[in-house]
Order: sequence, then C-alpha cells, then structure tokens
Amino acid sequence: QVQLVESGGGLVQAGGSLRLSCAASGRTFSSYAMGWFRQAPGKEREFVATINSNGRTTSYTDSVKGRFTISRDNAKNTVYLQMNSLKPEDTAVYYCAQSSRSWITVLHNEYNYWGQGTQVTASS
Repeated sequence: QVQLVESGGGLVQAGGSLRLSCAASGRTFSSYAMGWFRQAPGKEREFVATINSNGRTTSYTDSVKGRFTISRDNAKNTVYLQMNSLKPEDTAVYYCAQSSRSWITVLHNEYNYWGQGTQVTASS
C-alpha cells in the first residue's frame, strides 16, 4: 500500500516562501517519477511540477518557472517543492503524486497514487 503524506503548507504574505514535503512509503521510491499538482476553489486540478526517478530531470508549468523548485531525496523517500515569491494566484490545495513511470510526465492520469493535499494560501 503506497502512502504519500504532504506537509509544509500554510498562510504566507504575497512574496513569501514555503517548502512543501511529501513523504512516501509502500514501494521503491527511487523507481518512480513524482509530481506536484494543485487545485484552487472552483477550478480543475492542474500540473505544477514533476521530477524523474533519479532527480536529474524536472519540468514546470509556465506560471511557476523561476519561482518554484522541485527536488527529491531518494534516501529519505521524500520529494520537495520549494515555493518562492508566492502570489495570491498560487493559493490552492497542493497534492503530491507518484507516477507509474520513471520519467517525467505532466499528465494527471499517469499518476496512480496521490496524497491528501496541503493548503497553501498567499495573501495580498
């Protein structure tokens, strides 16, 4: 049974920073790509960032490029999302997800395990 547990969300002023963590258990973490998605009220869940199994390749949605950084520590079975220069439009529930593949993907349906989500609010 795969479990993904997010932490690190909270309330910050616009321009501030947060670091999300996602601890994984249940299968060989280093074999699978990981991703972060988010869902704002009244909107569909959207891709934010992804990282391949060995951590050498990443991809981001355009709106967070240069502000967010995804990374992973395979020794700790944890993936991170460092979020800087937060904007009110970044406000959402952020979800960690584990892919069924080792390479990066932005497609929601290629992730087969999801965390419970953590709220991020950037106030103006």
